[in-house]
Amino acid sequence: MVLGARAAVKVEAEQVLCRFHLSNFVRHGTEPLYQWIVEVAHKGGLQGATVLKGFMGLRPDGSILRENPWALAQEVPVIVEVVDGPHHVESLLEDVEPVFSEGSITLERAHVVLYRGGDTHPAWKDIAPRCDVVATKEESAAWEVKTVKIPEEGALLRIFVGESDREPGRNRPLYEAIVNRAREAHLAGATVLKGPMGFGRHSRMHAAKLLELSTDLPVVIEIVDAEERIRSFLPVVDELVTEGLVTLEAVRVIKYVSPGQGRS
Repeated sequence: MVLGARAAVKVEAEQVLCRFHLSNFVRHGTEPLYQWIVEVAHKGGLQGATVLKGFMGLRPDGSILRENPWALAQEVPVIVEVVDGPHHVESLLEDVEPVFSEGSITLERAHVVLYRGGDTHPAWKDIAPRCDVVATKEESAAWEVKTVKIPEEGALLRIFVGESDREPGRNRPLYEAIVNRAREAHLAGATVLKGPMGFGRHSRMHAAKLLELSTDLPVVIEIVDAEERIRSFLPVVDELVTEGLVTLEAVRVIKYVSPGQGRS
């Protein structure tokens, strides 16, 4: 099939990536809200859910969350990721939005290339052929999802660096410098995630090993805000990041701010 330059095409396996950005201290009843969201997604028959825990983050009120390895109870940012069709995501949001009091929810396009459920679900198989089609906002399933609160057009900035990378001219960790500069720019928030394994452009493999006290593990800084605010922050990123990868994606953003919070 040959596609014209203006052809409006929606790929068969186009899904929606729904991400809930919140603190592990936010609760629903007696349990953490992120845990309740996963349970609701499971009961609703969604394809799956993943919880990512950050070790540093920036809250909307400008306060910085930082992991303390010696603390028994500590507040850190978490992200719950769910990938499914727009109608299933809508159903999940109908349950979650009324109780989601603090944080943000983002919706973006996800093209599922492979989904397998193992031997217990033989009917599940590869559901998407190789496809080079890139959907526009109007064609993306993420823009079909109906929400209780009207979402804003936004952007997701991801900065991929190494844990041992340092701020130019200083000995401060680069990820920490980026979060602090995001705070100075009054961006809506940031989450820093650490991976257990990875490699960069020089093909050096980095992995966490049991007996090592320090390793150069991959780190991702994620910042979600209005596109114009993100773009105004890009010169700061260009100044700080001397080696790494930076991506920018269009998302729909639904913000929830608890009483007493807000940008200064």
